[in-house]
Amino acid sequence: MKYNNGFNRFLLFFLCVPILLSCGDDDGTNFNDDDVIQTDDGSSGTDDDPVLAEGLEIFDAEKVYDGLILVNDASANRVYLLDKAATVVYEWNLNGKRLGNDVFLLPNGQLLANLESETPEITLGGFGGVLALIQPNGELSWSYEYSSADHIAHHDAELLPNGNILFLTWEKKTVEEGNEVGFTPDTEVIYDAVFEINPTTDEIVWQWHMWDHLIQDVDDTKATFGVVADNPQLIDINYLEVPNDEGDVSHANGLAYDAENDLIYISANFYSEIWVVDHSTTSEEAQTGAGGNFGKGGDLVYRFGNPEAYDNTMGVRRFDRNHHPNLLSGEKAGNILVFANGFSAEQSTAYEFRLPENLLLSPATDNEPQEVWSFTDPELYSGRVSGVVLLPNGNRLIAEGDFGYWEVTEAGEVVWRYTTQGFFWRGYHYDRDSEAIVNLGLQF
Repeated sequence: MKYNNGFNRFLLFFLCVPILLSCGDDDGTNFNDDDVIQTDDGSSGTDDDPVLAEGLEIFDAEKVYDGLILVNDASANRVYLLDKAATVVYEWNLNGKRLGNDVFLLPNGQLLANLESETPEITLGGFGGVLALIQPNGELSWSYEYSSADHIAHHDAELLPNGNILFLTWEKKTVEEGNEVGFTPDTEVIYDAVFEINPTTDEIVWQWHMWDHLIQDVDDTKATFGVVADNPQLIDINYLEVPNDEGDVSHANGLAYDAENDLIYISANFYSEIWVVDHSTTSEEAQTGAGGNFGKGGDLVYRFGNPEAYDNTMGVRRFDRNHHPNLLSGEKAGNILVFANGFSAEQSTAYEFRLPENLLLSPATDNEPQEVWSFTDPELYSGRVSGVVLLPNGNRLIAEGDFGYWEVTEAGEVVWRYTTQGFFWRGYHYDRDSEAIVNLGLQF
């Protein structure tokens, strides 16, 4: 697909207008007054009177990072690359397939995508059912359906360094099985699990189930009975801050993989927490509280965001629903970005935390990580989806799920914003010369 170089010219104009600063083009190129700036809707303007794409605001063009955004708009069933002039530079033909949630562009130019099953039997928000690798022309190079009356893949997936794929699943338990673990509502239970699949063989090679690591303090006749505050490594099955008559107790919505420590970070939305589990275990060890590099089996190695979820009176609660656990690398290795939806207050916040060097989880202790950066704004709110990524120049790209995208500096200055109708899962950044973009055949 042909690229429209609108933003480069658009950026040059804003850098050179007198109200910002006086400058010349670094490569000696000059634009005349009749140079046309293309916009998203096909309209145009001159450099004397530029016409922006509808919903596009440039507050400080000099500080905007000129990259591409991978946009997944589930409301329109579209996946495309957007530049900072709000121009679509590449779009995938999904050939009638319906998006689940996550779609990520891999270095080889393929998309790793969650697609909707054609006959889903569990249809909670964020359901998928089909994992797929999609070629640049929209054809599938691999797909795997995990969907039945008792389970379904949902929300997020991540490619591991060994070529396997991690994905979230919902697993269903009966009313009777719920009663056996002391679940107080008289309903079925839909809980979260994480599976690892080898796409070469379609074999599930590892799995972790929330169900194996429960505690409750209501029914002392059940094996799960205990003091929640004394057992932060376990998950209170009756922490039901989000009432749901469909039995959806945790509603995980995001995964991140820490290759150095072989850990998985899970965004547990209805607990308003990030859970950390040890991937170095075997599947059998992951059912227990022993084994693996951290000696805890499948119990939680660490958790943060809402100490109330395990009756901890120490530490500050920061999340009221959350999305997109995003581990950073390079100089920021050991830090994590999280989008806090701020559901009750209708005020979202993008956070960056410094994780503890030793992931200790103790009762009656402030286990929360150090906040090193945050951003909010009276106009920033999405009660669902959303995310935040770090750009190469230190800016942050924030996906405001129901409304569009923001770019803000380390100092919290909003330098670019694009507001438009849609349902935007996240916004993934790609440099124009990145391997993924080159393998799409795009040249800039």
